[in-house]
Amino acid sequence: MSSRQRSMTTSRIGRLSMMGRLAGDLAGGMVSEGARQLARGQRPSLGSALLTSRNVTRLGERLSEMRGAAMKVGQLLSMDSGEVLPKEFSALLARLREDAHQMPLGDVADVLNAAWGEGWDRRFTRFAFTPIAAASIGQVHAGELRDGRRVAVKIQYPGIRASIDSDVDNVATLLGLFKVLPPEIDIAPLLDEAKQQLHDEADYTQEAAALQTFAAHLEGDARYQVPHVVDELSGEDVLTMEFLDGAPIESVAELSRERIDDVAADLVHLAFREVFDWGLVQTDPNFANYLYHDANGCIQLLDFGATRRYPAERRDALRGMLDACVDGSDDDVLAAAANVGYIADDPDDYKRTIVALLRTATEPLRAAAYRFGGSDLAQRMSDIVVEMRLRSRYGRLPPTDILFLHRKLAGLYLLLARLRARVDVRALACAHTASAEERKPVARLARA
Repeated sequence: MSSRQRSMTTSRIGRLSMMGRLAGDLAGGMVSEGARQLARGQRPSLGSALLTSRNVTRLGERLSEMRGAAMKVGQLLSMDSGEVLPKEFSALLARLREDAHQMPLGDVADVLNAAWGEGWDRRFTRFAFTPIAAASIGQVHAGELRDGRRVAVKIQYPGIRASIDSDVDNVATLLGLFKVLPPEIDIAPLLDEAKQQLHDEADYTQEAAALQTFAAHLEGDARYQVPHVVDELSGEDVLTMEFLDGAPIESVAELSRERIDDVAADLVHLAFREVFDWGLVQTDPNFANYLYHDANGCIQLLDFGATRRYPAERRDALRGMLDACVDGSDDDVLAAAANVGYIADDPDDYKRTIVALLRTATEPLRAAAYRFGGSDLAQRMSDIVVEMRLRSRYGRLPPTDILFLHRKLAGLYLLLARLRARVDVRALACAHTASAEERKPVARLARA
């Protein structure tokens, strides 16, 4: 068995035992580091003793081994880094996104036998038992059907659904035990939402429905491609789709400057359509969820497990906030931020910080053509939050549905920065945030 292959422990007691061993490992490492600090004449601190490189590695390895909710909660907590988490811990959580152990080949066969029945292999001319991707909920295999169709088969790890609630609770207990999170931050709403989100993601019939809805929205738009679902080979535990063979989206950086900016504008346009037009948002920021097909110049979209719906009233509140951040006064921004849920009965210093954060985050909407390459926007936002926490130790997490949008948009920002794109974000936003009668067709960015 490969060192990256491991059967998933599925019993509640077994997973609790794994979490207990992890806590013991971390405690042991913390004691050892504290002793080393004392030997050097230093006063040990909990943070420095806990978050040693050895402990961070140990934590990442254990969560990767457990997969499921234990790994996914780590990813969700990294959505709003904002210096809520120690930087070493945030870096670890970011690395967990696509770093799960794989199922042994026998387990793969067992899942497929249960989903498709004995003799399922006769439907294929080729099926690769080695996955092409492995993450927290499941892994993906490539194959070719008898009729010649190339497919991607997404297989869920056994026992995931049964482990979700207890895993989330156990991870929360672990974080509290080691005081990884600041005491003023209440993550209970996030954890409750994480459970629901994970139950949704663990039902591949819901992902198939989201995928098909996206395909319907984008029908006839040659800029995007969504894989077709193979219904007869899909269910709760297995999702079979058309195999898309584009290159990683980062490969766009090797194209002409004009093409880079066009693709970047298409990515921003899609994000605005998701949030404001459809209220159906794919919130996973992983770059691997986008491919670029050079032959037809389209963006290929993958992985709709983390899709969330936003009702009309929520989208209206977000439109109002964007309008206020771009053209309104500070009082307008405060009122809109309260409507969204960023602030309530909070201290004035905190409210001023939120205004500064929102104006900084929406900076690309106030430029005729925003240059993402070399922008220090993310660092400036981080500096504002650090200053707030150092000064007042006060803060709240935004509403959970907004955190998922943060996750989406932060990933998009990083991708645009990677591509060093130049995008007229304001023109794209106006096409989707204005009232229906005011909306105008979006033109391509005028070239300098």
